Amino acid sequence: MRAALSFPCFLLITFCLFGPELSTAEEYHTFTNSSGKSIEAKVDSYENGQATISLRSGQQFTIPAATLSAADQKFLTAWKPASAPATALPTDGVDVAAINKAIGQELFGRTTLWESKPEEVAERINWRRESKTDISESYRSYPKAEYRFFGARPFSAALYGEDEKVTGVSIVFANKGDSFSAAGKGEDHFIKGKPVPGGIDGVRVLMEYDAETISENLTNLLGESENQKFGEGESRVSVDRWDWAGHSFLLSNVEDEYVSLAVQTNEFADARGRTKRVPDSVVRERVRGFVEARENGDVVVTNIPMVDQGPKGYCVPATAERCMRFLGISADMYLLAMAGETTAGGGTSVDRLLSNIGSDIKRKGRSFEIESGELKLRDIKRSIDDGIPIMWACYSTEEFNDTANARTKSRQSDSWDSYKATVAAAADSPALTPDSSRSHVVIIMGYNEETDEIAFSDSWGERYLERWITIPEAEQISQKRFYVIDL
Repeated sequence: MRAALSFPCFLLITFCLFGPELSTAEEYHTFTNSSGKSIEAKVDSYENGQATISLRSGQQFTIPAATLSAADQKFLTAWKPASAPATALPTDGVDVAAINKAIGQELFGRTTLWESKPEEVAERINWRRESKTDISESYRSYPKAEYRFFGARPFSAALYGEDEKVTGVSIVFANKGDSFSAAGKGEDHFIKGKPVPGGIDGVRVLMEYDAETISENLTNLLGESENQKFGEGESRVSVDRWDWAGHSFLLSNVEDEYVSLAVQTNEFADARGRTKRVPDSVVRERVRGFVEARENGDVVVTNIPMVDQGPKGYCVPATAERCMRFLGISADMYLLAMAGETTAGGGTSVDRLLSNIGSDIKRKGRSFEIESGELKLRDIKRSIDDGIPIMWACYSTEEFNDTANARTKSRQSDSWDSYKATVAAAADSPALTPDSSRSHVVIIMGYNEETDEIAFSDSWGERYLERWITIPEAEQISQKRFYVIDL
């Protein structure tokens, strides 16, 4: 019978009952926890940050990888079951070449996506890395106008992975955020020989064309689709589904919102997108394990996934997706944008978006808090020390970004004493001016008590993963609104 124990308890039981017996088998590995205690065991499985291991006695335990040393976490990430067979393709009477030809991209290789490394798949289809943490990775593309996927033009394409395996693909085609102002240039102004009107009428024409084109390509290849409901709460939509070789292609056409195509496992599609809730204890231990205390006094929550909001005003849904995924809640920024009633061309009401998805967050066992007031180090410290990031509404002025960029550079090049002097002088006489036209949302993900600074992260790509500003400066451009997803 398998037991789920914390690592300290597991060590206590093991050493009391079995002693420090050494293993000569190559399949056994010496695991060390954060307290420096070690034990030898073999890995039976590893997924979602949880390792199931067996002692030589045959007794089996499940432990969070975050409780182990960095070297052990790296070992688990690279671990592969010795007997796991690769699922050979082609299957189902439709070979890989035919699928890739219909797609117009080399999405599939010799094995299923679910047994493929995300990096290798992304390289084949030329999507750049968006984020890579100890537990997850993602690759994203905002393709050029001539790029096609099943004959339609994608505006955003993302590939997700965990534990060195692909977990899903999400592609968004015509949508009100990207397609509102115009169809494009030259021949893009015409669909089937007819001009595309402007405004929402044009969005509808483009959406209808994309949905029909993708559906026709998939139907010609795999036969008629099955219609089903997919998703939860505010993100629940109707989809057309085609299955092939362990993959489900899920096409949705949400009225006046977007056309999207997801590639998921058959099991995920059968569950209609309803995901299993990750236990609070597992998430809590994992995120606390991601709190990094540095020698200079910085305390930072690491491994928050990056989501690049792209060329639209999607900072709110992108930031929300990052925090939700970090805390074990599946999310997609386009679905969040729909829930937030994003306006045509981008732009989202923070309160509306988060109020609309609040029921989904609560249904998955998480709380959601909206707070107003001043930036206070004690409040930030309490949240960060528990591994909980804070969404902060601010005004992202040019002056503010120049200051934050300069601090980032100084932290890398100046001596710490010199840097502290610069920061102290700025904190004594902060000089940032708010601008209501530059409304923005970022993640507060760290602090330094000695320098009275906060670390924040923008959803603009990995270059903006961590920047610093003093609390007095931050207070000047703060909207005094904070949003926290908690356990």
